[in-house]
Amino acid sequence: MKENGRTMNEMVNLRLVITLCCFAIVGVRHDAVAQSVPDLARARQVSQHGVTWKFDREVPVGQFVNGDFYVVGPVTVVEIDPAPVDGMNGSVLNLNPRRGKSGFDSRASRGNSYDAGMRSAPPIAMKPGDSLLSSVSAEKERQFPQMLWPFQPEKGMARCWVRSVSVLTCMDGAQPADAFRPAFCDLENRIFLARNLRRDLLPKLKPVEGTPSPAEFAKHFQRCWVDVMRQNKGAPAEYAAQYGRETSRAGGMATLILMCDFPDEEKEKLLVNIVQYGIDLYGTLEAGWAGWETLGGHGQGRKWPIVFAGIMFGSEAMARPDRTFPRIVFQEDDQTVYGKGWTGATALFAGHIGRSGWDLYPDQDSRGFFAEPVHPSEWPDDGKGSKFSNPGKTAEAYRRCCTSHAWIATALSIRIMHAEATWNHDAFGDYCDRWMTEDDSEHVKILTEHAGLIIDAAKRQGRTWDPWVDATYKQYRKALPPARTIDFVSPDPYPARAPAAQSDGTLDRQRRRSERPGDRPSRERRRSDRPDKRPTRDEESRRSDR
Repeated sequence: MKENGRTMNEMVNLRLVITLCCFAIVGVRHDAVAQSVPDLARARQVSQHGVTWKFDREVPVGQFVNGDFYVVGPVTVVEIDPAPVDGMNGSVLNLNPRRGKSGFDSRASRGNSYDAGMRSAPPIAMKPGDSLLSSVSAEKERQFPQMLWPFQPEKGMARCWVRSVSVLTCMDGAQPADAFRPAFCDLENRIFLARNLRRDLLPKLKPVEGTPSPAEFAKHFQRCWVDVMRQNKGAPAEYAAQYGRETSRAGGMATLILMCDFPDEEKEKLLVNIVQYGIDLYGTLEAGWAGWETLGGHGQGRKWPIVFAGIMFGSEAMARPDRTFPRIVFQEDDQTVYGKGWTGATALFAGHIGRSGWDLYPDQDSRGFFAEPVHPSEWPDDGKGSKFSNPGKTAEAYRRCCTSHAWIATALSIRIMHAEATWNHDAFGDYCDRWMTEDDSEHVKILTEHAGLIIDAAKRQGRTWDPWVDATYKQYRKALPPARTIDFVSPDPYPARAPAAQSDGTLDRQRRRSERPGDRPSRERRRSDRPDKRPTRDEESRRSDR
């Protein structure tokens, strides 16, 4: 649709730029600035990221601060392009995160992340509070290279049939031009405002050589990450991380870039986009998503975007999700504990499925083995040659391939912001310091001799896969900027509305389904066979409160 020679999208984008310039005020609260609600243009269709939604009539159309569209409803979507055919290009109205599936592409049924009953086909009636997620399917699996893949690109093609996902939200009226899109599963359409972001809490450090530009990294988070399928199985292949390792790296690096002294206007888009991701993650927890349980490297990278967004908004409920949703497992915390390791370290890696897995797989011949307190010469091995025949070897391999490297940018971001108390798990930061400073030369020899691990240079301690992160750690870990007060607005402007996941048994059921036959011993045996060398949770908790 055109008006005075400009397309609908061009007009709305121009208004958005003008308004953002007006609202780029550091640390201003929403009660100190009058609400600015734009006059909305009307259209019969809108397009974004390869998806076009067509309506039954002309309706008011606006854009959120991140560029996503909304319509003032009720409205009926009568056509979607590309058309949902042959099980592809699917749309989902009001995605329910508790199900851990989507209706985007039937080919994902092989990964058990597809549910045909979740698909919505035109005509789709939308009322205020509704969110419609519409996908564009990839032509084939492994069509696109994985985002931030650290190894040979040809071996890192995205294993997802969904290329991209766009979000259309139905609102009850025009929104301020600096309004964030409500979380895609928030049926109440809670609005967060960019003017409330505590930009003053971000230091302005001199970037080290090789630091990516804010514009380059903003692209990673521009489109919606639908992060409610196990093991990243629904992550859109064209732009979203396909593995939790890269999810973690992306979030940590994004915030490190925001703490550099690039011009504020250059950082604004990246700030908006990473905060929008945090809002979406927070919204899934409120809607009952059972969390990202620890599994190798899959579940990491979700806590920090939520914490960071909460700090930026002054929302304690959001900034401390481990307290707001105490049943949720965040992998970085779950895999780092205090204890006495065989290398002499005291901040330890808790294993392939973390400390939450100790009760699920307590036997030393199973995947929940806590290897770090035990010398490699004593690691059990059943001789069958399977992945978990030597669970200590497996845990150490994942410690070096899929987790520790990915955590450093996040841990350093927490240190630079002096947000340790908000993060609320000291063992994580201390473990990351160990990874970057402990000389593992002799340890590697022992691991090769007793466990048969061949550890190449890329998997050695003291480095990440991102040289500029290494340089930033070296430059600022011992030269942190002065602390700035992280305070929370009272009453909390964005309290948790319905922390349904606190009482939800979904996570326990999912773990039970994932167990292999014979893995889980009787309750009595689980109680009696806990290794003496494994610290209890009370002991770890006391240590972490030091």
